[in-house]
Amino acid sequence: MERVLVVEDSQQSQLIIKAALGGKFEVVCANSIAEALSRIERITFDLVLLDVSLPDGDGFQFCSQLKNMEVMADVPVIFLTGKSSPGEKIMGFALGADDYVVKPFDPGELRARVDARLNHQRKQKIKTQIQTKGNVQINISQQKAYLLNQGERSDMNLTPVEFKLLAHFMRHEEHVLSRGQLLEAVTGEQVYVLDRTIDKHICSLRDKLHPHGDYIKTVFRTGYSFTTQIEKKGTIAGSNSASGSASAPNDNT
Repeated sequence: MERVLVVEDSQQSQLIIKAALGGKFEVVCANSIAEALSRIERITFDLVLLDVSLPDGDGFQFCSQLKNMEVMADVPVIFLTGKSSPGEKIMGFALGADDYVVKPFDPGELRARVDARLNHQRKQKIKTQIQTKGNVQINISQQKAYLLNQGERSDMNLTPVEFKLLAHFMRHEEHVLSRGQLLEAVTGEQVYVLDRTIDKHICSLRDKLHPHGDYIKTVFRTGYSFTTQIEKKGTIAGSNSASGSASAPNDNT
C-alpha cells in the first residue's frame, strides 16, 4: 500500500484527508515540520500533502528542503493550503510542487488528484526500470536482459557481472568507457573482477548478444563503447576512427 505523508497541524483537516484517502493509501500525519522530518528519517513515503502555514516554519521553504533531500527528491508534493493568491500558487510550483489544492477542498477531488499523481509516478518508475536499445531490452528490477526479434523476446541468461556491464553500457550509449570505468561499474556490490578479466566478460556478453554482438565496439588502447547505430558497409565506427584504429567489432582485446 502506498504511503502518504500529511504535514498539517489542523486536526479537522487531518480527519478529512484520512477519510478521503484511507483504505487505498496509508496516511501518516505530522503536525509540524520537525515531526515530518522525524518521520521521513524512519519511513519511506510515496507522496506528500503539505500545508503552507505550519507551527514551526513555512511550507514553501520545507518543500524546497524536501526537493534537496536525496530520499525525497522524486516524491511528489501537493500543497493543501488556504493560500490562494496567484503569486503563492506560482511560488509553490516554482519550488517543485506537483499540484496545488486550495482549502476548503472537496475530498473526492483530493483523492482523484492524489490518484492521478501517484499513477503518473508509477508509470515513470516502470519506464526507468525497463530500457530498450536497438534489439536489446533490460529490466533493472528483475535483473533480466532480452534479445528482441520481430515482436518476440528471448532471455539472454546473463551472469550478474554481464548484466551490470550491459546495463552500464546502455546507460552510456555512444560513450567510450575504459576498462577501469567498467570494472568500477561491476564492483559496486562487492563483485570481484580483475581489470583484464573485464575483456573475458565482454567476450561472453558479445556471444550472448549474437547476432548483435557488434553493438559493443572495441576502442583501440582505450576500452569499449556501446552503440546500436547500424554502420554503412565499408565505414569505420566513429569511436574506433577517433582512436586511430579500425578494430574489428569482435576484437576482445
